[in-house]
Amino acid sequence: ALYGAAQLLQTWGLASTPASVSGFVTGMYVVITPLLTTALFGQRLPGSTWLAALLATLGLALLALHGLAVDRGVGLTLVAAALYALHIVALSRWSRPGETFAMSTVQMLAIAAVCLLATLPRGPVLPPGGGAWIVVLYLALAASAGAMLAQTWAQAHLSATRAAIVMTLEPVFAAAFAVAFGGESPTWRMLAGGALVLAAMYLVELAPGKPNDEALHHEV
Repeated sequence: ALYGAAQLLQTWGLASTPASVSGFVTGMYVVITPLLTTALFGQRLPGSTWLAALLATLGLALLALHGLAVDRGVGLTLVAAALYALHIVALSRWSRPGETFAMSTVQMLAIAAVCLLATLPRGPVLPPGGGAWIVVLYLALAASAGAMLAQTWAQAHLSATRAAIVMTLEPVFAAAFAVAFGGESPTWRMLAGGALVLAAMYLVELAPGKPNDEALHHEV
């Protein structure tokens, strides 16, 4: 339900917010996640984790941000980022390696139900043609169900903050694919932003005093 609500708010926000700004604001879950972890569970995080979150945020800004006007769309997207962060925290607390498929299935059904309710009273609109069906099926099977399965499995082995920082690689991959397949030329913003995100991952993975992920999953 958290993820489904976040998807809806992010989509509504995109109606009045440029995609680049939406990507940056959505990526703010990298900062909100450790805040929620500390506030909800009293988990103390090392300074290196906060530094990694800051580096990842700066990297996201370089990759995605070209001016920011705070309007209703940005507000909706920021609420979506908070819900994504809460979903990451909850998944890290309750996901178990042996329950990946079951938990992913329940999540996808709940997301579908939330999105279906949002289409009322008219109901959902079917894709207009074959090409649109291919796009919808890809988004549903690979980008949604496949990604949810991978995230649920991974978060059975990762703390919420580490997962959030790793997930900031999304815009880095987007930039790399744009250069490799979209005919775009690499820019200093791509290189610098990608380097900052990678530095954040390096810091959170190799810093001393990293919290024991397996222990976190048993503290309910």
